[in-house]
Amino acid sequence: MTPEFLEAVLGGDRKQATRLLDVELPKGFPGEGGKFFALRLGQMREDSRFREWCPHAVVLEGRLIGHAGYHGPPGVNALQSEDAIEIGYRIEPPFRGRGYATEAAAELLRQAEERGVRHFIASCAPDNEPSLAVIRKLGFTQTGEVMDEEDGLELVFELSR
Repeated sequence: MTPEFLEAVLGGDRKQATRLLDVELPKGFPGEGGKFFALRLGQMREDSRFREWCPHAVVLEGRLIGHAGYHGPPGVNALQSEDAIEIGYRIEPPFRGRGYATEAAAELLRQAEERGVRHFIASCAPDNEPSLAVIRKLGFTQTGEVMDEEDGLELVFELSR
């Protein structure tokens, strides 16, 4: 998801956003994700490294069904670990429970490994069972907890390869 795409989405220009990614956007998109996308757009504008570690569209048959990405370049993560990247993902409700989040997260790990990253972090709310299942399927182990200003208590998981 480029800054241009995020600008179009946040500006309500669905036609331009659709053209830029060549995907069909779900109704109501970005919905609650608007705040998240505004944060990522601001980060990409302030620090060019964020463009290299931007959110990715999760696409199925030409339709955007979610997004997955990194919280930023190595060092921008819940533990402020210089060599680690933190991953995140969201699948739209009609497409949940089909393995798409696991597949998207596994692809994030693969792409980061190609770029030399071997230390991964994921965090989520203790009651987010679907996300916990994804994290565990990928081999992450819980290493701590953090209090997120936006989301409250989150469990922190790490994986080294």
